Amino acid sequence: MTWRDHTGRTLADYDRPSVAVDVALLTVVDDALAVLLHERTGEHETGRWALPGTFLHVDETLAEAALRALREKAGVTGHLPDQLGVLDRVDRDSRGRVLSVAHVDLVPAGSLPATGEGLRLAPVAELSAGGLPYDHDEIVERAVAWARELHRRPDPRGLLGEEFTLLELQRLHEAVAGGELQKDTFRRTMIGALAETGTLSRGGVGKPARLFRRSG
Repeated sequence: MTWRDHTGRTLADYDRPSVAVDVALLTVVDDALAVLLHERTGEHETGRWALPGTFLHVDETLAEAALRALREKAGVTGHLPDQLGVLDRVDRDSRGRVLSVAHVDLVPAGSLPATGEGLRLAPVAELSAGGLPYDHDEIVERAVAWARELHRRPDPRGLLGEEFTLLELQRLHEAVAGGELQKDTFRRTMIGALAETGTLSRGGVGKPARLFRRSG
C-alpha cells in the first residue's frame, strides 16, 4: 500500500531537492594549512578548481558518497571524513535546488596522491573570496574553523607521527592557526597532554631536542 499524508499526497508528489556531498580535505604543506582541490570536468563549471564532490546515490550513505567523491575526483582513499554541516542556500547551484552535506578531514600530506594536472593543494590563506564554485569558499572557511578548534589538543590527527619535538608541534599548530603562537603559552597549554619518550631527536641542525608523544 502506498503511503499518503493527510492531504492524500505521496512522497512523489512533493518537490525534492538533490543532495550533494562536498569534502574539504585539509593538510599542512610548507608550514601552511592547505586544502585539496581538483579541476572540474564535464558540463558544469568546467575548468574551475573545486572541492571533490558528488551527488548522493539513493542506495548509499552520506559517508559512502564522501568516500566515493574523494576516490573518483581526487584518487584519495584511506580516510574517513567527518560531517561538517549542511549548506542549503536556495541559489547555491545554478542547475537547480541542491543541498550540500559538507565533510571535512585533516590528514598528513604524505597520505595524499601526488599533485599535478587536475589536482592541487591550495593554501587556504591564498584563496580569494568567490574563487571556488558553488559555496565551496564557505565550506573551506568552516573547515578551517573546525581544524582550529580541533587543535586545542596536540596534533589530534597525528600529522607529525608518533614522536615529535615541541618545536615541530608548535610549527604545526601555527600552520593551522594561520599565525605565530607565543612559545611559553603554547607549551604550557600542551604539556599536560604530552609524555616524554626519553629520547632525543636525531639528524637535525643544532642541539638535539627532547621527543614527545601524545599521552591521551
